[in-house]
Amino acid sequence: MTGPGLPVLRGVCRVLGTAAARIYLTGCALLLGWALVAASDGSMAVVIPMFATIPSSLVLLLLLPEGDAMFLLSIVAGALINAMVIGWCARALRRGKTLDSAT
Repeated sequence: MTGPGLPVLRGVCRVLGTAAARIYLTGCALLLGWALVAASDGSMAVVIPMFATIPSSLVLLLLLPEGDAMFLLSIVAGALINAMVIGWCARALRRGKTLDSAT
C-alpha cells in the first residue's frame, strides 16, 4: 500500500541519511542544547544556533509570528531544511564521481 506522500518521505529519509547531513544535524542539536543550558535573561547564547542554521532559519524567523517557541521552531526547521540541502548536495556529488570521465 503506497500513498502519494510515501515517495517524498523516502526521498527525505534518503537525503537525511547521508553522513554530511547527520553530522550537521548533530552539530546543530549540540549547539541548541548548549544555548538553552547557557542562556539566561541577558544572554545572547541562542544567537549561535541561529547563525549555524542561516539562511533557512532567518527566512522562517521573518515569516513566523514573534515568540520564544517560534524562535526555537525556526532554528529546528532551519536546521532540517539545511541538512536536506547538504544531504542532497552530498548525494549529487557522490553520483558525479561515478560518471564516466572519458567523455
